[in-house]
Amino acid sequence: MSVTPRETEAEGAGQPASVDGVRRVRGNDYRILTPPEEFTPELRVSVIVPAYGGQDKLDLVLQGLARQTYPAELTEIIVVDNGSEPPLRIPGGSAARLVRCDRPGRANARNAGLAEATGEVIHWLDSDVVLTPCAVEAHMRWHHTAPYLSVTGYMRFTSADLPAELPEDLEAAFEPADPHTWLVGMVERTDGLTNNPVRPFSLHVGGATSVNARLVRAAGPMDDDLILGQDTEMGYRLAQAGAVFIPEPRARAYHLGPTMRMRDQQRIDRVSHAFVADRIPAYQWLRTHPARQYKIPNVTAVIDGTAGYEAVRASVDALLAGTVVDLSIVLTGPWDTLERDRRAPLKDPNLDLVLVHGHYEHESRVRLATEEEVHPSVPFVLRLPAGWVPGEDSLARLLNLARAEGLGLIRVLLEESERGVAEARLERVSSFARARLVAGAGEPLDDAVDDVSGVRWVVGEQYGFGPEPGELLGRRAAYKARIEAESEAARLAKEAERLRGQVTKWRDEAGRWRKSAVELRREVGTLRKQLHVAQRSQDGMRAILAKRVKRVLRRRPQ
Repeated sequence: MSVTPRETEAEGAGQPASVDGVRRVRGNDYRILTPPEEFTPELRVSVIVPAYGGQDKLDLVLQGLARQTYPAELTEIIVVDNGSEPPLRIPGGSAARLVRCDRPGRANARNAGLAEATGEVIHWLDSDVVLTPCAVEAHMRWHHTAPYLSVTGYMRFTSADLPAELPEDLEAAFEPADPHTWLVGMVERTDGLTNNPVRPFSLHVGGATSVNARLVRAAGPMDDDLILGQDTEMGYRLAQAGAVFIPEPRARAYHLGPTMRMRDQQRIDRVSHAFVADRIPAYQWLRTHPARQYKIPNVTAVIDGTAGYEAVRASVDALLAGTVVDLSIVLTGPWDTLERDRRAPLKDPNLDLVLVHGHYEHESRVRLATEEEVHPSVPFVLRLPAGWVPGEDSLARLLNLARAEGLGLIRVLLEESERGVAEARLERVSSFARARLVAGAGEPLDDAVDDVSGVRWVVGEQYGFGPEPGELLGRRAAYKARIEAESEAARLAKEAERLRGQVTKWRDEAGRWRKSAVELRREVGTLRKQLHVAQRSQDGMRAILAKRVKRVLRRRPQ
């Protein structure tokens, strides 16, 4: 094949190159970033503390922020009172400012603080989490190495009595304390989130996480429609915007008491999962229904709706009949200006557009758009030339390949001719977002994607793509095939049972044969003994007879 991906590696390290001083993290393997122990702080951080009641804990949290080693002039502290009665107050000596948000809910409170923030880094901090003195500095050391990071500190959960004033020795005051078991376990299982984990965004917990403000703007504010799970859902959108997620054990903190999740995990998961399944396609294990649609589909296919009715229909119908049900399709075309000729419809120069529009106008998984419209939370985009037909399982196989190898782009070679190369493309949205953050001026975006995730060419024919539409099987055919398979399985099970009966019969017969053989061997042994005795008797008789013959012969006259 004449088309091959670019191969660009950093000098002698086997790592992606850096352009304009921005290092390119591949996947979530942030180990190429080396935050210095000594650095000159330049970035401003906005610490957002949503709070509802708990003035005693808030006072301790603010005292902990006042002791941070990161420069105070580069630190902005915003406390959001989420409708507390009596209202919260900022204690004397604190540099924090107070914002009031009467709309209930932690997402609303954080969004109110976010609207006031001016820093290049947003640091979420709960109102019952006390930071150790070097925590913010440990976060910011990372943010000075790359502009697309989300850093999470390590919390320990203490049940110690609350002091009136924050002591100097936090460890002596709050230990023994319990680790954040879930977070520590996930980090250890994935080699620090570096070995292509499925959902590194789960590290984004609002208790003590910092994020580059540019990423937050790209991802958007917290989803205030969610009852629970807002941190994880926003973490997912940050990943879609190109974020790398880093656990920082030196950014330590003490959570004053257990969290709501620790107190009632099963009930919280029940509520959270009901909502996040609709918004986070990466949680495929929550999407167990074989046919339903979700707010955010797992993949969106983009097809040129102006390429001719038959060509468009061949591609769209094949996708709709495929094994990947969790998808949407965008057909681009001038649908907003399309008018139908009602006097001579067969002579309408836009007849093919009219047919495409009429055929798919009411199909819920197809959207007719004047320009490409893909929801930013959709993880994969398939760009398919109209007229090329994927097989029933083609898209599923491409998705499996992308997930297994962490690829950012799969280019499907459909045809090579004098006119050029025809290809389909499966793009991972998060990889392209990261690539846009690190690409140099004039650099092809695919080259940057190759650095941050990897690009692979595959041959379309080997993945079931072709220029001719085949029989559309769909779910009805799959149902019939399953019924036939179940019937065949039942028949084979019955046959297996019959054969097991035959085997039992043969085993019984073999047992009888073995018993007969033993008896026969005994009879043969007896006969051999009798034969041996007879032979010995016969030999004796012969000897006696010979002696008698000799005596007779001696008596004969000479």
